[in-house]
Formats: sequence, C-alpha cells, structure tokens
Amino acid sequence: LKTAIIERHLLGGTYVNTGCIPAKTLVVITRVAYLSRRAAEYGVTIDKPISVDMARVKARKDEIVAASNAGVAAWVEDMENVTLIRGHAHLEGPRSISVNGETLSAERLFINVGARARVPDFQGLAEVGYLTNSGMMEIDFLPEHLLIVGGSYIGLEFAQMYRRFGAQVTVIEMQDRLIAREDEDVSEAVREILEGEGVTVRLKAECLGFEQGPDGVRMNIDCELDATPIDGSHLLLAVGRTPNTDDLGLENAGIEVDERGFIRVDEALRTNIDGVWAVGEVNGRGAFTHTSYNDYEIVAANLFDNDPGRTSDRISCYGVFIDPPLGRIGMTEREVRASGRNVLVGKRMMTQVGRARESGETRGFMKILVDADSKQILGAALLGLNGDEAVHALLDVMYAQEPYTVVSRAVHIHPTVSEL
Repeated sequence: LKTAIIERHLLGGTYVNTGCIPAKTLVVITRVAYLSRRAAEYGVTIDKPISVDMARVKARKDEIVAASNAGVAAWVEDMENVTLIRGHAHLEGPRSISVNGETLSAERLFINVGARARVPDFQGLAEVGYLTNSGMMEIDFLPEHLLIVGGSYIGLEFAQMYRRFGAQVTVIEMQDRLIAREDEDVSEAVREILEGEGVTVRLKAECLGFEQGPDGVRMNIDCELDATPIDGSHLLLAVGRTPNTDDLGLENAGIEVDERGFIRVDEALRTNIDGVWAVGEVNGRGAFTHTSYNDYEIVAANLFDNDPGRTSDRISCYGVFIDPPLGRIGMTEREVRASGRNVLVGKRMMTQVGRARESGETRGFMKILVDADSKQILGAALLGLNGDEAVHALLDVMYAQEPYTVVSRAVHIHPTVSEL
C-alpha cells in the first residue's frame, strides 16, 4: 500500500527520545554508582571516593538515544512504498490532512501522535521555571535539591535516580501514599526503599503555588502534617500526561475526544469516523510502549489477517523501574477483594529468596493473587530483585488461562528469583 508518514519532530516518539531508552540508560548508570558505594559490603575495595560526572552521564545517554533514533530513521526512510514527510499535520476533513502547504487524502488514516507531560496551572510556575521528563533528559549537571511534584511512576524513577547521582531530593504527593493505584503494602514498601536511600517524601500535600526562594524555587504547600514551604534548586513536574490532540484540527474531521482530550476508540482502535484509527498513548487505552505496540498488532490483525484482536484481550502489565523494580500484572489485591471473589493470596518477602540474599538485595516482596475456585492467577506484584523480569513467568500462564498449579508444579532453575 502507498503510505505516508508525517512526523513534525523526532522519529521514534517518547520511547526512543525522551522515555524508556534514555531513562533506563540513566537507571543503569545510577545502579553502577549505587553498587560502587556499597562495594565494601561485598569485600571490594575502591580507593577513591565515588563521584558522578553528569556531563559524561548525559553524553552516554545521548549516544544511545542518537543510535536508536538514527536506526528508526534509516529504517523508515528506506522502506518501500513509504514516503516520510517532515512537518505538522492538520486535519481538513475526515481523511484529509494538510502538511507543508499540501493536502493529502487517503482511505485510511492512523493517528499516533502520543502525549506530553501535563503542566498544571500552578500559581507562579512561569516565574520559577520547571522541568518535565523531557527537560530532565537535557541537563548535564547535578541539581543541588530537586523538588518533584508527583509521587507516581515517572516521579519516583527520577527521585531515586537523582538521589543516587548525589542530589538532595524531595517528592511532594497530594495523595496519602505514593503510587496510590497500587496496594497499600506495595506503596509502603516503595516509600521505605526510597526513604532508605535518603529521598524525602511529603504526602497529603496540596500545592498552593511557587515563588523565587533562597535556593532557587520555593514551593508553598498545604500539608496535613507540615505546611512549611519547601525550598529547592530545581523543580520537576511529574503529574501525568496530556494527549497531543489540541492542534490537530480534530474538529474538522468530527473525531470525538473525551474530557481529557484523548481520542475515543472502540476495542479495535477505531474512532467514530469510518476509516480513522487512533493508536498509542493518544487513545488513552495505555501509556506504555508495549500497549502502543499491541495497538498496532490489533489494527494489523483486524485489517490484514482476519483476526479480530481487541484491547480487552490484553492483561494489564507494567514495570516501575526503581531499584529494585516493581513488576505488576493483572488485578491488585484491592480490586480482587472488591470483586467478591474467593481469593488465595501468597506473599513472600525477598529476605526469604536465596538469590536476593546472595546478591545483597533483599528489599521488597512477591505477592500473587489466585481465584480459589478456578485456580487461575488474577494478578501479581513482584517488588524486588529482577521482579520486572520474573513476573513474566506468571503473565504467560495468565494468557494461557491455565491454573496456578502449572507454575507450582513446574521445575524451575535454582537459584533464581523466578523459581520462587
């Protein structure tokens, strides 16, 4: 099929340029610094004090991102039947767009424009300046004291990252606990991990505004325990995502969006307009690379393979890439209890896992939820060494709709995290 791809900035989207690849590159570097400082625990002597060269850290991250971006660009530019157009697309009708002064029309239109960091209308924000996940990827220095507004996944990854680099870090969260969509025991364990590394956490804190402070940024808050303003040198906003739909001309095509601006789609990713699909983060059906890629698989299966794929077929799964990581699949314990199911809960602390003790990484726990009647796995939270990898042993069994006994009776490699 003759195909045009319109991209106004960087090929590869968030994943390649400002998301997974650069962020996880930095996570790996921070782990090197973390383990280096703990070297004496393992009997390893390092003569010089551990320091982090932030300029070199950024250079390494940039090298890896540039290679990934160049690979994607070369792949697209050399693809048969594909024309890459650099510019901003604007819809003129249901399946008609204008770009660079030209008008293009097609039988099928796929909207895959992603999202960006949400910036709330906080008083004084413009005066003090701020960073988002994208801006954090461009700094080559160590903030003296980083204030992070938002105690969810992105905020916590940056909190641990910059604390390990050597910055003072304070996380400010409006909810009564961190990553509030998780179970309380998960939230509490994550908080203990971060506070154990020196991250300060302020909960139930409503932001009242910002102003210039003695160190750079002063945040005025209304907090249940302490309303004392917080002073920091830099500010990171990690309070959610906003879809990139406000400048596409969706109204010209009659394409419906929800109250947050995400494009409404059905389970096959079709919009309300015939011949128009919305895939990736812009449809609000998932904010992850793996869900975005699965969107493509669903559309391709329906269009070309006579395979009726649906978004409802996929099981919720994601990782929180703090260290140790959290691997999360399926339902939370709170959701399972609310469903009224007869549930079995298995929980093992990482202190009981041999591989974790051997590695000196005993923080966290494993929790698995099972339907006592069907014996099928309903969900799991693996917070600990290799939890983001080990959790797939359970996820695959969930997709197969087999009982948990398939896992418990299998012979696994010892000593590993997965076997437990």
